[in-house]
Amino acid sequence: MSMLKPDMARNEGGRDENYRRGLHTRQQSIAMLDDQTGELVERELPHEGEQVRNFYSTLPKPVLVGLEATGSMRWFLQLLEELGIDFRVGHPAQIRAAEPRKQKNDRRDARLLLTLLAENRFPAIWMPSSAQRDLQILLRHRDQLVRLRTRGQLSLQAVALSHGLRRGSALWNRKGQQALRALPLAPQAGLQRDTLLALHPQLQTPIAALDREVAQQAEQRPRAQRLMTHPGVGPITALATEVFLGDPRRFADGKAVASYVGMIPSERSSGGRQRGGKLSKQGNSLPRFLWGEAAIHAVRRDPELQRFYRLKLVQKGLGKARMAAARKLGIRLWIMLRDEIDYAEFCRRGHPQRQSSGTAWAGMPAVGQWSNGPSV
Repeated sequence: MSMLKPDMARNEGGRDENYRRGLHTRQQSIAMLDDQTGELVERELPHEGEQVRNFYSTLPKPVLVGLEATGSMRWFLQLLEELGIDFRVGHPAQIRAAEPRKQKNDRRDARLLLTLLAENRFPAIWMPSSAQRDLQILLRHRDQLVRLRTRGQLSLQAVALSHGLRRGSALWNRKGQQALRALPLAPQAGLQRDTLLALHPQLQTPIAALDREVAQQAEQRPRAQRLMTHPGVGPITALATEVFLGDPRRFADGKAVASYVGMIPSERSSGGRQRGGKLSKQGNSLPRFLWGEAAIHAVRRDPELQRFYRLKLVQKGLGKARMAAARKLGIRLWIMLRDEIDYAEFCRRGHPQRQSSGTAWAGMPAVGQWSNGPSV
């Protein structure tokens, strides 16, 4: 079962109370400390009926609750927002690193978070608003359906190729579908083909509806509109960049942005010897994937980014060149979010740096030097 660990609540009306709670799907462990009297209270709160709501609604306000980030905490965060209770969500790895001992149970975890909050060492992370969380659900839902459709298409392509039918993307037009249905297959292979062919249009309809919803949401948000002025960036990438990065000023520089989405290399260095590894992928996979897809289109339409991509292609190969271009694109979008500028202003600011250096600068291409093409 998953665990959720809220921690400290502070009452500024003369008494300060610290709370820490370990939440399972059926119950949560609570540790509460009164800073004035030093009284420590520990209890178990079952998730039955309205017990959780009744308990938190009776807490004296203002209250601050700390919890460890888990996948099943959304309902609890929504409850705290409804009750007007402030909360902090902690980084699980950093919280665990604060306890070197191997003994782990709900009571020890509760006291650990209580200690971190009381000593002002709680490793709080950024949390999206309710509206941002809802848009994240929209984007993830679309991504799941697209991946299902892609898996089905790849399976059908494998069936076609294994029987000598090579149509490529033309397999999905009317003639290609007729040729695929006319293949003489064994009973089970025929069942697989017929099932996947029937599933494909069933996925197309909801994906198209989700695409329209994403486009509508992006058009209603000024930040996403500014990001869409960048060549190769469409409503999906723009909206995902905005809602998953959140407040752009929480990142110190572009390296912090790349680290947040897992686009930095792993490293095992010691004693003056540097050892770099594969991509860490310690971050949100959806914006990382979308930046990679958008970079494929951006390098065709942006001359400076194209020059950068071709250089990395020669130096590092195809895979690393694509990831380097995706990272460059992601940092560009972050700068546009942070400074609240569109692509034309972004390019204008880059002109003095290119002129002073006398060389091409991959970060800031000139305005109007790209061709039309698709955006992601």
